[in-house]
Amino acid sequence: MPSYAEKKILSYRPDQLFDMVADVAKYPDFLPWCIGARVRSNDGHVMIADMVIGFKVFREKFTSRVVMQNPDRIDVKYLDGPFNYLENHWIFEPHPDGCRIDFHVDFEFRSKILDKAIGAVFGEAVRRMVSAFETRAHTLYDRYVPISP
Repeated sequence: MPSYAEKKILSYRPDQLFDMVADVAKYPDFLPWCIGARVRSNDGHVMIADMVIGFKVFREKFTSRVVMQNPDRIDVKYLDGPFNYLENHWIFEPHPDGCRIDFHVDFEFRSKILDKAIGAVFGEAVRRMVSAFETRAHTLYDRYVPISP
C-alpha cells in the first residue's frame, strides 16, 4: 500500500498552484507516465476525470472525483479502475516566501503483480511526478527578465 507525503515551499501564489493542479486536461503535457486525461464534467467545484497511466508494459485507465476548494485545497477520490483505493490531496497555504504545499497520495492496486511492480519504484516515481509539477509551475509562472548591459 504505497503512501507518499511531501511538504515544500514554492515562490508562487496559492491560486497559481491551485489552477495548475486543477488543470487535469494538461497533465499528459508534463506529467511522467500520464499518457491521457479527459475531464468528463467540471462545475468549478467537483470534477470527474479519467486518466490513463502507462508504465513499462502496464497501461491502466482510472476515474476520479476531484473536489476543488479554490484556492486552498484539492482532494481526489478514486471512482473506478485498477485500484482497491486511491486518495490524494493538495493543500495550498500562503507563506511569506510564496506558497506552502502539502501533497499526499495513498493507493493500492487490485492486481498484486501491478502493486509489486509499482511498489518497487513508487517513491522515486512520485518524487518525479511532484518535481514535474514544480517544473510546470516554473514554465507557467516564471517571467524572463533580460539582464541590462
